[in-house]
Order: sequence, then structure tokens, then C-alpha cells
Amino acid sequence: MLITRTDRTVSVTVFARTSVLPGTAFSVIAPIDLSLVFKADRFFPGVSHIEGQDDAWDRAGVAREPHFTDGSHVTERLTEYTAPHGFAYELTGFTNVLDSLAQGVRGEFSFLPDGTGTNIRWTYEFKPRRGRGWVLRGPFKPLWQRYMQRALDRMAEVAEGGK
Repeated sequence: MLITRTDRTVSVTVFARTSVLPGTAFSVIAPIDLSLVFKADRFFPGVSHIEGQDDAWDRAGVAREPHFTDGSHVTERLTEYTAPHGFAYELTGFTNVLDSLAQGVRGEFSFLPDGTGTNIRWTYEFKPRRGRGWVLRGPFKPLWQRYMQRALDRMAEVAEGGK
């Protein structure tokens, strides 16, 4: 496991509401095409494509390699998959500036009933490299939170049938 109970991490959490049921939101978002929702902005690259995904993205242990619009990439591995409630994954082996800031990331999605729809919670938990936590907690965190929120809002739109 990348992150343990005693690790000091930097967490960023965003939320989105959608009118579809948790099972629908989960079934759309868990295997979503990352290039549809992770768009480049001033500070972060978008996802251009995925390589190395030989199996369905539907169980712990499956891995893939997202490639970014700046030419970098990362290894992503599902660590938990509990349909329709949530899934978690780890990102390691960054080939961009994040490699100098974090040993890796644990991402987690939860799909919570919200009336007739769903409240989606998405958390990124960064495990900082020694002496780099202040960068992640300080200037990086608000920029990353805004980037994540835009991506999650796009995911909610796709779950509702839009693109």
C-alpha cells in the first residue's frame, strides 16, 4: 500500500451532485474515458490517451498508463472496486514535475445517495516527498482543487447523458 495510517498526506476533496442514481453514476464514471474530462489548462496537462490497459477497469489490481498532453505519463492501479459505492486507485511513477513533489497519490471516489440523485465525492491524497509537503499544501493545493472540480463537473455531465 502506498499510503498508511501514519503517513502525513495532503488531501484535496471535491464534490458534485448529479440527478442520476449512484449505480448509474458509478457505471459511467469508473470506466470513463479520461481524455474526455481531464483537459489541459494553464497549470496542468490534460490526458491525451491511455496505454497498457489489457483488462476491463472493473476490479482491484488492474493497471493502465495515462499519458498527458505534455508527453509525460503515470502508472494507475485500481486498489478497491466496490460497485456501486466507490473505487480507489494509486498513481505512481510520475514522469512530470509531480515526481519531485510526491511519492504517489491515492484517489478515491464515493457515490452517495442524495435524494433521487447522487453526491459524488472525489479525494486525491498526495504522499509528499520529504520536504515537499509545504509546496503541495501551499501553492499547489488550490490550483489542483480547481482542476479536479472542473474534471468532476465534466464527469457528472457525462453521467447525466451529456458530453
